[in-house]
Amino acid sequence: MSDTGAPQVETSSLRDQLMTVRQGLVGSPSRKALLGFSWVLLAVIVATAYGQILLNRWNQPFYDSLQRRDLAVFLDQLVVFAMIAGGLLVLNIGQQWLNQRFRLKLREALTIDLIEEWLKPNRGFRLANAGAIGVNPDQRMQQDAGHLSDLSTDLGVGLVQSFILLVSFVGVLWALSAGFVFHIGSHAIAIPGYMVWAAFLYAGIASWLSWLVGRPLIGLNSDRYAREADLRFSMVRVNENIDAIALSHGEASEKRRLTADLSALIGSILRIFRAQINLGWVTDTYGWITVVAPILVAAPVYFAGDITFGGLMMAVGAFNQVHSSLRWFINNIGAIADWRATLMRVADFRMALQETDKLHDTEQHIEVFQTKNGTMVFDDLIVGATTGCSRLVEKTVTIKPGEHVLITGDPSAGKTLFFRAVAGLWPWGSGRIGMPAAELAFVPRTPYFAPGTLREVLIDGMTGIDDAKLAAVLTEAGLNRLAASLDRNARWDRELSEEEQRLVAFARLALQKPDWVIIDEAMDTFSATTAKRIFAMLDKHLPEAAVVNIGRGQHNYNFFPRALDIIKCSDVPALKPPRVWAGALEPPPVPRKRNGNGTKRNGANTKVEQVL
Repeated sequence: MSDTGAPQVETSSLRDQLMTVRQGLVGSPSRKALLGFSWVLLAVIVATAYGQILLNRWNQPFYDSLQRRDLAVFLDQLVVFAMIAGGLLVLNIGQQWLNQRFRLKLREALTIDLIEEWLKPNRGFRLANAGAIGVNPDQRMQQDAGHLSDLSTDLGVGLVQSFILLVSFVGVLWALSAGFVFHIGSHAIAIPGYMVWAAFLYAGIASWLSWLVGRPLIGLNSDRYAREADLRFSMVRVNENIDAIALSHGEASEKRRLTADLSALIGSILRIFRAQINLGWVTDTYGWITVVAPILVAAPVYFAGDITFGGLMMAVGAFNQVHSSLRWFINNIGAIADWRATLMRVADFRMALQETDKLHDTEQHIEVFQTKNGTMVFDDLIVGATTGCSRLVEKTVTIKPGEHVLITGDPSAGKTLFFRAVAGLWPWGSGRIGMPAAELAFVPRTPYFAPGTLREVLIDGMTGIDDAKLAAVLTEAGLNRLAASLDRNARWDRELSEEEQRLVAFARLALQKPDWVIIDEAMDTFSATTAKRIFAMLDKHLPEAAVVNIGRGQHNYNFFPRALDIIKCSDVPALKPPRVWAGALEPPPVPRKRNGNGTKRNGANTKVEQVL
């Protein structure tokens, strides 16, 4: 294997994570809509800030009228208040609507981007074999992407709004305290705009303490999402295997596993609760102090007679606006930690999808080429695995068009990995595979059926096939009972038995008529009678197709006149292809120093690898 260090997505910085998410959004079809909503939101926020300034100015004449007991001015100011409040109400409702539309568009863009990256050819398979980062991709794309969209919208809009209000009201607060002089004994101390500095100092200390106490929430939230994913995966696994669990009386064992996963999740949530309580001591303490802090700050100016009671209330309102803008970080420390953890999960998942291609390109792998004469060639092919490498007994093998070849081996010889290598899914190993430029069909042990009607499953995009032909092929496969269910929508992977699913796969082959058929142990579970029926179907419908059957081959009936053997390599060490791993989800293995036989141990240049 190459000795180059494998990319480690868990070491990505906040900048890397933001850049990879931005990369996905730049090419999104929703990009123009997101930009449009952003500009309209900004305009609404600016208009709202202007309305808040008008409302703050309204404080002085309104409270001064109360101090003077001037009823006429008091009533006039109530009309002014109604106009300002009405405008702010319309702007607030409009902002809520824009927020909802923006977060929906952002979620749509993020999810579509992740789906496109995930479903690029062979990526999903490689990621599934890449460690913890490839577990539960559904949660990354559905729950995490949605949560990131909601948090990003709320925090982003709140930050912009706080910044605009801060800029707007700093000037007001500065003007109210610009010329005030503190008299302490015989000393006079002038602090221009002292209310502004007081607000900054007050909010700065609170923000620093909140970050100090709340920072652990980032890692705790990330761990909590990982535990949620584990529990969800375990429940889905139990549900999908409930028949086998019931037959083996494995309910008690599965209950223990689910309880253990739930206990891990509960423990993770409890750690978050403890961190939130610690954070609450800081934020709530400052919340109570804030009730009187603005009045205490403005009191020297008021008692000195430099401002009226209305001016005092205006100063209190401006201080609260400035302080509220500055304490945005304090109020949102929990949400920021949650956003940071969610961003890490989504961004690291997207980076891992791209890194799987880089690993495939940089690590030692099997060379695949296209043959010119339509044959399939295995040239010194070695398929790598952690349990040991596999190879054919013959170093160079050529399979001609139309040949029927059986490839067998011991149960531990690696037949399925060999099948995956031929299909282009398993790239790790050495040697060469030559593939013909023809239509190929791969039949795995468990066939894949997309959701839909049985007709759609059988036809799979083909045209010109009538009901009579479909019924005839189903009858040949021994599935004549399904002829009346062609237009029924069902979960065929759950409704049909495993053998019936394989029979449907071969019936589909009879309709597709590919030039080459490569089978992975799908024939091994059939009875002798069923195997004969399938061989007859292949002879009838695919008389000129090459058929390569990888399996035990107990049912042959002279259908495969040529046989090849897969064996374990005794002279080649097991290959160890690296995989992407996420430090927040799966700790790296402990490095090892070199011992007498050359095994790596701890050292300055030790490369830590995780293998499939």
